[in-house]
Amino acid sequence: MSVDPMAYEAQFFGFTPQTCMLRVYIAFQDYLFEMMLVVEGVILKKLDAIPGCQISPSQIRKCTEKFLLFMKDHFDKLFSRMEEVLLQLVLNIPRNVLLPEDKVHEQYPYSKEEFQALQEQLQQLQQQCRAEVAAGEALRAELQEQKAVVAELEKILQWFDGLENICREHGTGNFKESFAFLTQNTKKLQEVLKDVEEKSKKMEQRERLL
Repeated sequence: MSVDPMAYEAQFFGFTPQTCMLRVYIAFQDYLFEMMLVVEGVILKKLDAIPGCQISPSQIRKCTEKFLLFMKDHFDKLFSRMEEVLLQLVLNIPRNVLLPEDKVHEQYPYSKEEFQALQEQLQQLQQQCRAEVAAGEALRAELQEQKAVVAELEKILQWFDGLENICREHGTGNFKESFAFLTQNTKKLQEVLKDVEEKSKKMEQRERLL
């Protein structure tokens, strides 16, 4: 079999010429084996019809196998010549012929160096595209974080607005004074809470002793 990949022919036919020749070879070989079996069966029938024949079926099988090897050897030689002719004259596309889908290469020819430069440029563009996508994802994530921060700030502003309204309702217009007033009340509440907790612990201890 030919070792030439014949890639251009494979592009045109949809299969490699070597594959086609291999299938033809296998088909002919299978037909040869089947023909030998038919011939062997006919010989056995003829011998059965001859009275006093001393040729056994095993002898017929040995002769059939020898004849098959002889035929296969000659068939391989003939097929080798036939394959060479078909691959060169039938399944071969001349080097000066362009397929319709490759006409663009004739209109816009590129050297190997130019093609390599285009590939490098394409890789650079792909890397830039990936970097742009990653930057866009990072910006979207940062935007989401900023939205969350704005929402929290709006809550704080609403809390301060509510606090200022409460201060106004209680006659305190200055926010600093209001905040100081709230701080003092908070400390007093914390002290009261601490006192309550201490009294509660003392009562629990008394109950345990009783």
